[in-house]
Order: sequence, then C-alpha cells, then structure tokens
Amino acid sequence: MTKENICIMISIVAYLLVVLGIGVWFSRRNKTADDFYLGGRKLGPFVTAMSAEASDMSSYLLMGVPGLAFLTGIADASWTAIGLVVGTYLNWLIVAKKLRHYSSRIGATTIPAFFSERFKDKSRILSVIAAIVIIIFFVPYTASGFVACGKLFNSLFGVDYKIAMIICAFVIIMYTMLGGFMAASTSDFLQSIIMTIGLVVVVGYGVVHAGGFGAVVENAKAIPGYFSLTNTYDPATNSSAVYGAFRSCSMLAWGLGYFGMPHILLRFMAIEDAKKLKLSRRVASVWVVISLAVAVFIGITGMALVKSGFMNPLYDNAAVAAGTAGAQSENVLIEISKLIAHNGALAAIVAGVILAGILAATMSTADSQLLAASSSVSQNIIKEKLFPKMTEETTMIVARFTLVAIAVVAVFLARDPNSSVFNIVSFAWAGFGAAFGPVMLAALFWKRTTKQGALAGMIAGGAMVFIWKYGIAKLGGVLAIYELLPAFIFGLIAIIVVSLLTKAPDKETVEIFDEVTAMKD
Repeated sequence: MTKENICIMISIVAYLLVVLGIGVWFSRRNKTADDFYLGGRKLGPFVTAMSAEASDMSSYLLMGVPGLAFLTGIADASWTAIGLVVGTYLNWLIVAKKLRHYSSRIGATTIPAFFSERFKDKSRILSVIAAIVIIIFFVPYTASGFVACGKLFNSLFGVDYKIAMIICAFVIIMYTMLGGFMAASTSDFLQSIIMTIGLVVVVGYGVVHAGGFGAVVENAKAIPGYFSLTNTYDPATNSSAVYGAFRSCSMLAWGLGYFGMPHILLRFMAIEDAKKLKLSRRVASVWVVISLAVAVFIGITGMALVKSGFMNPLYDNAAVAAGTAGAQSENVLIEISKLIAHNGALAAIVAGVILAGILAATMSTADSQLLAASSSVSQNIIKEKLFPKMTEETTMIVARFTLVAIAVVAVFLARDPNSSVFNIVSFAWAGFGAAFGPVMLAALFWKRTTKQGALAGMIAGGAMVFIWKYGIAKLGGVLAIYELLPAFIFGLIAIIVVSLLTKAPDKETVEIFDEVTAMKD
C-alpha cells in the first residue's frame, strides 16, 4: 500500500471510529421505542435541517449526480437538481410544521402509524400496507448505499468489492442498531459537514487543474449537447440529442418525491420546537442549492480534466455498448480525489476526508433508511398487528433484530458491483414519492380524505411506479418519462375519487384536523 493510500485510510478509519463512538454514546439514552425511533422529539433546528438533508442527499449527491453530468452533460442532472431544490423548499414550507403538530397530537412515532392514527384505522391495514411499501423500496435504496461503499474501497485500495461492501454495511448496522435515531441524526449532522468539505475541495482542485472556470465551460460547450438544458450528449454516437420539455418536466418531478420520503418526514416529526422549523428550512434550502450545483459542476469539471489529459477516461466504447458507462462515470469524484492525494501526505489526508464524504453521504441515508424500515416491521406489523401487548424492552430487541435482518437482505441485493447508484435511487425515490406523497398531502390538507381513499392512493401510486417503468415507458416516445410523475398523479386521483365515493370522516377526525390546522406554532 502506498503512502498516499495509508493517509487516506487513516482519515477514513478515523471517521468510522467517530460514528461508531456516536452510536455507543447514544445507546445509553435509548429507554423506549420512542427514543429509538424519534429521539424523544428532541432534535434542535440545525441538526434537524442538516440531518434531514444529509439523509436525503445519499451517495447520489457525490456519485450519482456528478456521474450523470459527466456522462451526458448538464441537462439530466440540472433538471433533476432543480426539481430537488424546489421540492426541498416546499416540503419544509408546507409539510414540516403541520406534520410535527399532527403527529404529536395523535401520538404517532412512525409514518405508517401516522397514517393509521390520522384516519382512525383500527384494523391497522394502512400501517401494514405502508410498512410493506417501505420494505419494498427501502431495501434496494439501502443496497444502493452499500454499492457506493464497495465501489469506493475497490477503486481506492483494490479491496474485493464484496468484502469492502460488507465491512461498510457492518459499521452502519452497528452504530444505527446501538444508537437509534439520535445517533443517526447526530452522525448525519457531522456527515453533512464532511460532504460539504468534499464537494468544495474537489471542485476547486478540478477547476484549477482543468485550466480555470472558463476552460471547463468552453470544454463543455465543445461537446455536442453537453452544456445545454434543451439538449443532451449521447456518448454512444458522440452527438447531441433533443431534451424536450416533457422530459424536463418529468425530471423536475423528482421534487414530488420529498412529500413521501419517510426518513426525511421523520425529522419533521422529531424536532423539539416547531417554532424553530423556519430556521431549519432556511439552513436546509441553502445547503441543498449549493451542494447540488457543485455536484453537477464536478461532473463537467471531471470531463474537462479527461479532455485535457490530466485524468484518465472513466469509461470506453465497450462500456458504452455494454451499458456500464453510467456506473463507471459515478467514480468521477473518487478519481479526482486520488489525483489530490498525489500531492503529499497532507493532501492525501484531505483526500481521505473527501472520500470519507462519500461514506458520509452513503451512511447518512442508509442509517435513516434502516431505522424507517425496521420501525415499520417491528412497530407497525409485529407490535401493532401481531403482538400488541409486547413490552418496551422486547420491542427494542425486536427493533434491533429487524434492522439487522433488513440490512442483510440489502447486502445481498448489493452484491453486483456494476449496479448504478443513480438508477437504484431514482426507482426507490419514485416508489416513495408516488405511494406516500399524495397520501401525506391529502392527510395534512384535505379533511374529506377517507381511510379507503388513502389506502387506494397508496396502493395505486406504488403499483403504477412498477407498471409505468417496466411496461408503459417501454413503448417509448413521450411515454418514456420518469415514472414518479404519472404515478404521483394516478395516486392523487385515486385518493380523490375513492374518498368522494366513500363515507365522510367522523366528527372526531374532522375536529382533530381543524384543531391541528388552527395551530400556529
């Protein structure tokens, strides 16, 4: 192992020890399931904001988005980023405070439980279906994080992909299982700082060695369709392809996903004081704008470095033909970091911190996903439906066991090193956005929504993601759009139609809705 790799390894190991320490520290404070899953609703505004965005901006921020921009230019990546920025702001603006008030008023500690309590679902069918949706989409989502970890260590140190992926998964499982929500949120806050450092240093280094900002832009303009929001670059033909308005709108639909993301919505439910959500919203929105803009620019900077001969190509024609160029392009930040490491021991340590940022991005999302998935199984299926008299101590044991079991399944799904992080995340994102997004908005803002309507919307939205992606989109043309948009609309229509066709909510449900709506702070 070279001196540079040793310095990088020191930085990464130090980071992993810190997050494990956080897990051990908070393990002593978890006395109840509420502590484990919501931290006793004691999150401060900065931790709420940054942990929410760090858990949101998974490995696709440092690998998926730069890789997409590197491969095809700014159109796909930019329209996705714009949608995410708008979605982030609106989620904080219209959902956060009301969800905090509503979940506290009805005593819900998980998203499935919120749906059941909101609609007075004594059968708990909403909880069970919601829990199943979370498992279906969170397991592959978590697997995408494990894929990113395996790619990182395989690319850096030549470590066997599967071994590296399993070790990283073990660390994530341990600190999440020990410390629960507060450990995940605190480590996410730390991870958001490391991710920010990584983005800034990489783009700064890349721009300087590509010949300056102007040189990066000129290189992008010289590639057909690369530096355009209305065209995109096709690496297979080395030519420009039209990026139509319909396709742009479908990528903007990424923003709709926020309304249904359980690991983000849980942060809203857990903040200590709803009055501080305005500060959290501002912090989160600014961070998202800056981080996504820099991530896109890293992609086109990487292409400039390749064209200038400073960095080796990330893929060849064979990879384009085989369909693996996208997965290989996602290593752009890793390759730039390796170049930084060649400038001495201090630079190698900095590169290690940057690469720890990829781990941070991955771990900050994976821990939250594991918590959300395990809470769905242990709380909403095992305790609520199967063993309602289970003690708090037993519930905690079941919660931790469930977390490990779900992680093991995710490890199995992550065994393929050619998996594309961006593609996996985009599908899971669509699943949650379509299944939960319309239901969450209806639950918070339309008092006429019924239990049957919510159930119909949840099933219709989630099912349409599969139907559209693997069926309708294959027909091509204008139908080949991101599955979240049509699935979200279909789910919303199902909620409205079924709610109007079924009996209106009872008086108590409406009174609670009005009470929460009247709350100001």
